[in-house]
Amino acid sequence: MKRTFCRGVCVVCVFMMSLLWFGSAFGGELKPVRIRLSVTGADTSPISMGAKKWSELAKERSGGKIDIQVFPNEQLSSGNQQKGIENLQMGVIQASMHSSIIYSVLDPKFSVPSLPWLIPDFEAVDKAFAGKAGEMVKDVARTKGIEPIAFMENGFRQITNSVRPIRTPEDMQHMKIRVPGMKLYMDLFSALGADPTAMNIGEVFTSLQQRTIDGQENPIAVIHSRKFYEVQKFLTICNYSYDPYIVGVNRKFWDGLQQEAKDILLSTVKEAAAYQVKLTRETEARQIEEIKASGTEVNVLTPEEVALFQEKAKVIYEKYEPQFGAEIIEAFRNPEK
Repeated sequence: MKRTFCRGVCVVCVFMMSLLWFGSAFGGELKPVRIRLSVTGADTSPISMGAKKWSELAKERSGGKIDIQVFPNEQLSSGNQQKGIENLQMGVIQASMHSSIIYSVLDPKFSVPSLPWLIPDFEAVDKAFAGKAGEMVKDVARTKGIEPIAFMENGFRQITNSVRPIRTPEDMQHMKIRVPGMKLYMDLFSALGADPTAMNIGEVFTSLQQRTIDGQENPIAVIHSRKFYEVQKFLTICNYSYDPYIVGVNRKFWDGLQQEAKDILLSTVKEAAAYQVKLTRETEARQIEEIKASGTEVNVLTPEEVALFQEKAKVIYEKYEPQFGAEIIEAFRNPEK
């Protein structure tokens, strides 16, 4: 009788412990979650639209328990994108949407997707980031205290200037071009004959307007949303570098979330990312037409003209492949392997 009672008590204890574990693992009742989300893009940009979509979906699916507050235009770091990444690492903010270009201050491997003409088109982009190449980028982010939960898109980068049409590298000689603070871009534009200068995105419009710089390079979505075309005479479509956004969450914050909250955030950010990428690609043609209608001359390089730039860019691969490693470059170059 005593043994039966003891066995019964043990069974009840095991059952209760299982319930406790189950409740802990799956979070029980969802607790309120507040996330400050820093976004580099202007309020009307596709990336900010993607951020707002994520916020709306997460709030709806969580019954209002998950509150993602969107701060566009790098408000939380006074326009300093590198400071935005540091704030994410330190947990000053809980999440951010930053270009992998800005992430390169943490590790040079984040620069790989930006290598000149490495990724030829959107089909290759989708395969690379859904496969091994994307996972390799995520693995690097995790070593920096950041949990990468999705990729969004800035698009292929183009060049604007107020001096002359650019159709060959010779057209860029001594042209003062603003680039993000990434050494690879500085070296690339120097190799192309330009005079690159690093500058925070918030300072670019005024610098173009005052002619302290001749031009800049950015995806069409950024050129359009920040109205750079209003103070530039020429736009060159060359698709020289792809620019992904990493949706990153502070790792300690992420690890402390209930599983249900993680599941909601993952499912909704996936949906928001698909929306944002589609929006970016669908609106680009219209944005180019609006830029053209403003009086800016738009030049689309032919494959033969692009080849002239690619020849000059070979020195970048010679310099950076030893730093990045052949494996991650090859993962982006041939995503189907």
